[in-house]
Amino acid sequence: MLDIDLMSTQEIHKLLKKVGHGHLGCCFEGHPYVVPMHYYFDEPDLYIFTTIGLKTQYMDANSEVCLQVEDINDLEHWRSVTVMGRAEHITEQAEIDRVMEKLVKPQNPTLSPAINRTWVDAWGRAEVMALYRIHPTEMAGRTTDGLSSQ
Repeated sequence: MLDIDLMSTQEIHKLLKKVGHGHLGCCFEGHPYVVPMHYYFDEPDLYIFTTIGLKTQYMDANSEVCLQVEDINDLEHWRSVTVMGRAEHITEQAEIDRVMEKLVKPQNPTLSPAINRTWVDAWGRAEVMALYRIHPTEMAGRTTDGLSSQ
C-alpha cells in the first residue's frame, strides 16, 4: 500500500523553486484550459512568461488559476504541489524588467517554450509576449516520501 503524506509549506516552496515548470489551469465561461508552463517562484508569488493566446484571454477574463507542479521519480516515489491563485497581467515596464531579469538568467535563458518556431506567425508578425504574476491563495502538496513511508 502506498503511503501519501501532506507536504509542509517549506517542502512546497522547496519543490516550487526546484522544478520550474508545471501545468497551468484556467477557466472561462465554464470551459477549462490546461497548458504546460514554465514559471519562476519568487516567494510568495509565481511568475509566468508566455505569448498572447487562448490562455491569456482566459486569465484576463477570469483571473482565478491553478498551477500543478510535480516531481516524479517512479510510481511509488513522487511529490505534487497545487497552487490556487489569482493571475495579474503585469504591464508596468519597470516590473517587467525586474521579473525578466530574474526569470531569464537562472531559470530559462532561451525563454522556451514561449519563444519558439511559432514566435513569428505565417505572415511574419512577431507574437506579443505577456508576463503574469500569480498571487497564491492556497498551496497544497502531497508526497510518497513523507514520514509515513519511512
